[in-house]
Amino acid sequence: MNIMEWKRVLHALPYIAILRGLIPENAIQIIGALQDAGFRAVEIPFNSPEPLKSLESAVEKFGDDLLLGGGTVLTSEDVTSVYNAGGRFVVSPNSNHNVIKTTKSFGMVSIPGVSTPSEAFAAVNVGADALKLFPAENLPPVVVKAWRAVLPKDLWLLPVGGVTPASVGPYLAAGANGFGLGSSLFQSDWSTKEVVRAAQTFVSAYRSLVV
Repeated sequence: MNIMEWKRVLHALPYIAILRGLIPENAIQIIGALQDAGFRAVEIPFNSPEPLKSLESAVEKFGDDLLLGGGTVLTSEDVTSVYNAGGRFVVSPNSNHNVIKTTKSFGMVSIPGVSTPSEAFAAVNVGADALKLFPAENLPPVVVKAWRAVLPKDLWLLPVGGVTPASVGPYLAAGANGFGLGSSLFQSDWSTKEVVRAAQTFVSAYRSLVV
């Protein structure tokens, strides 16, 4: 898929649910609950139990309705695995140019992690579609505002790592376009009800800002 289609799907709620620690047995229930809450993108990190099994089952069940992809993708071989499992985007904590290029060769959306302007521009120059600003704890809104002034205007900036419902507004005001939500949204020992409660809080935080 291309980045324009990806942005269109996420326009109403630009959150990526990062389900680190998800087990295949719970994948359909958790992802279905997030879909019901309004989420349209789900990342299954490779440092989870049997991530490809979870991704494959999610694609089979939700592939026509949700954007599903792989996270913590560190090698070109892992990119190939995400593609073969039916994933449509690849997220990394770092900016590996081979990973970016392989992702684009398969027609998937590439979202590498960056923490400096030099990394950001280098990633864009080799084909990155959007940038994961990681860890967001070290990149507060004032930094995002400075980056926004020099990076391409249509390039999505996605803070990840420590994002809370209260920080969504300041980041958006600084020029962020969306967010990756990890442990504040999902933890492997949480019940589905706890995940839904966290999801609803994030959804309410965003919608209160854009109404």
